Amino acid sequence: MSVEVSERAVPPPPATSDSRTFKRGIRDLVDGLKERELWLHLGWTDIKQRYKRSVLGPLWITIATGVTAVAMGILYGELFHQDVKVFLPYVTLGFIFWGFIETSILDGSVVYSTNEGLIKQLPAPISIHAYRVVWRSLIIFAHNVVIYAILMAVFPQPIGWTALLVFPAMALYILNAIWVTLVFGILSTRFRDIGQLLTTAVRLVFFMTPIIWSAHTLGATGNTQASSRLKYVELNPMFHYLEIARGPLLGQHVEFYHWLVVIGCTVIGWAAALVVMRNYRARVAYWV
Repeated sequence: MSVEVSERAVPPPPATSDSRTFKRGIRDLVDGLKERELWLHLGWTDIKQRYKRSVLGPLWITIATGVTAVAMGILYGELFHQDVKVFLPYVTLGFIFWGFIETSILDGSVVYSTNEGLIKQLPAPISIHAYRVVWRSLIIFAHNVVIYAILMAVFPQPIGWTALLVFPAMALYILNAIWVTLVFGILSTRFRDIGQLLTTAVRLVFFMTPIIWSAHTLGATGNTQASSRLKYVELNPMFHYLEIARGPLLGQHVEFYHWLVVIGCTVIGWAAALVVMRNYRARVAYWV
């Protein structure tokens, strides 16, 4: 009898929390995506605040990118003995797409640490802030596309139906921008040096990536040493990201292995993002 009483007196074990599960991480991503009115508003507000009381407003985005791209295109076109009619659109597109990549990485790495008040006061999925950064980067990208349209009117390129490949390329860009923001944004709330390291790394990768110089020219010299250097260029993932987006808009054939590299990086990046979301998503509010 006493045994039965003692057995009944044992309290049930506490319920296991599912806060650190892939299910909760994925739910955060889905719930954040559903709150599109919020992150669309926040992203657009960021742009308006940046150019508040400015005469030209967001047009400064287009002017700054356009002046830099044209100046660099003419300068390096002369240095490398390139035809300006071909090289200038090449460099301009490189700047436009690189601008999206750079903004996503650098802004994404500080999105949580710079929004401490909003994160602590607004009970919302943390993925909202990642979508906010990507949306803001897309707005800037849309402003810069105007430069390409102007150059196409001045220097027409042999564009065909393959130019439509820019849409799946941009879809991959967006997917990569989201996981980059989640991974580096969350980790940099705990380790603040990550943001500084990324700033230095992005600046270095810019010069190592064919943006203001052409990899095709490097490989077309016929020099054995130049061809071996081209292989080193292909080890840079950013080279493949630019190729799948810039090539179609220049009427160039894009090799399939460029797409495979970008898709592979996307899969690996999202796997890392899911792990980070599972383990550290709930700690962001305490780290900021």
